[in-house]
Amino acid sequence: MRALGELQWVTDAQIQEALAHPEEGPFGALLALIRRANLAERAVAQLAGERFGVPVLDLAAVDLNVLPKGLIDADLAYRHGVLPLAQRKGKVEVAVADPSQVELLDAVRFQGGRPVEAIAVPAETLWQTLSTLNRSVNESLAALTPDDLFDFSAEIVAEAETPPPVVTEVEDAPVVKFIHKILFDAINEGASDIHFEPFEKHYRIRYRTDGELREVSRPPVAIKDKIAARIKIMARLDISERRLPQDGRIKLVLNQQKAIDFRVSTLPTLWGEKIVMRLLDPAAAMLGIDALGYEPEQKEALLAAIHRPYGMILVTGPTGSGKTVTLYTCLGLLNQPNVNISTAEDPVEINLPGINQVQINEKTGLTFAAALRAFLRQDPDIIMVGEIRDLETAEIAVKAAQTGHLVLSTLHTNNAPSTLDRLRLMGVAPFNIASSVILITAQRLVRRLCTCKIPAEHTPAELLAAGFTESDLDEKWVAYLPRPGGCSRCHGSGYKGRVALHEVLPITDALRALIVANANALELEAQARRDGVINLRRAGLLKVKAGITSLAEVIAATND
Repeated sequence: MRALGELQWVTDAQIQEALAHPEEGPFGALLALIRRANLAERAVAQLAGERFGVPVLDLAAVDLNVLPKGLIDADLAYRHGVLPLAQRKGKVEVAVADPSQVELLDAVRFQGGRPVEAIAVPAETLWQTLSTLNRSVNESLAALTPDDLFDFSAEIVAEAETPPPVVTEVEDAPVVKFIHKILFDAINEGASDIHFEPFEKHYRIRYRTDGELREVSRPPVAIKDKIAARIKIMARLDISERRLPQDGRIKLVLNQQKAIDFRVSTLPTLWGEKIVMRLLDPAAAMLGIDALGYEPEQKEALLAAIHRPYGMILVTGPTGSGKTVTLYTCLGLLNQPNVNISTAEDPVEINLPGINQVQINEKTGLTFAAALRAFLRQDPDIIMVGEIRDLETAEIAVKAAQTGHLVLSTLHTNNAPSTLDRLRLMGVAPFNIASSVILITAQRLVRRLCTCKIPAEHTPAELLAAGFTESDLDEKWVAYLPRPGGCSRCHGSGYKGRVALHEVLPITDALRALIVANANALELEAQARRDGVINLRRAGLLKVKAGITSLAEVIAATND
């Protein structure tokens, strides 16, 4: 990409836009740049060959049926965008779109145990070839019958209460590969959850991507117990216990730098065990505060609050609104060698080196309140409580905030001002709320428009009804809609990824006076507006003006 800029084939603005909105695939930024600048991909490949002294190949002339197999792990090749072409004189020749990726070539060499020689090929052609070779889960299973996967016993399938039999690794190999394929595909597609759902006559697997559930596979219903048993073995759960819910974890190591955790939950249903796996990517907590979607003045207020020596910061919103990522991002900013940070979480979703994380276990008496009491005897500087659920936890957190500690926690409320009212209704004294809480940030997630978006034609009346002002309509900006049918990058939905809407409420002197006077949520909200706080709807409208999301998404997320 740098070479394209030096030759003035593209502008700096086009490069930055491609980096900000990459296309699908491991070299998505390069692919986005080629498409946005309308470059000839063969010319780009020729330039790459000349710049890095490597041969150039037209993949259209390669017979995919005769490509060597087993030289490189198939998952690694697909994830990183390399295609093994041949093995000559002890070297593996691989097709790449960007020969400057030295670290990638080193990883391929290390994994294959042989020297690697790069060959430049057109980016889009390479991605299409890799996608073709990497058949979907449904295609992989379409040719298989239950008998191909396992030697089923009619008695085992019929007797639902009978524990699954012990099988050998050879017998288990097909289902192991199938589950690994499901996990890797979920990671590649950016799914947040995987649902394994048994029914009377079919078995369904769905991904939750960008907040929406989408069916990805229907394996034979006869293998439902095998799938459940294998997942439970991976999560170190009791495979003989199928009448009670269980919780476990799976750690999938992708390479030396990256690992994904899966939080596994099983639930007995009428037709078998439903299993939901939550994907926990530590990299999500390391994105930085700029990636969270705060407006400039909101980010400034939050940063000022988290660098205060003491006080309480609350993150609120419904389940699945990204509160945990916000908390972890703040902790990442505060995580320095000269501070002691302790967290109480249920469960611990992401492991952060340098932070003392405690897993809540109510069965053994390790509750949030018990963990907080212990923290106060551990010389803490910063405390994070996963959720304030009861008065006891709230009172200890308030006490910690009043005695020289910075406390971060979450609550489930609709907006920032109502959080203050919620604490009062829980039984926390108003003067304690006023003296401890320093900032509240509420948030919701909306889907981000894909690059295939199209301009919307909203009438002025529709925009005004949604909350835009007359001055907004006087400005020059364009609202966008998801393209009907979408594209391959967004799987036809018109949306790709999500962005958060935030309402950041610093506790001013005027608000403190209202809190002490037992003001209700409406009075607190009115004062917040007088203080210049933008609510969730207004934050969403700003995202619409910026072309990030659609008006329909904002209305759906903020229509309280």
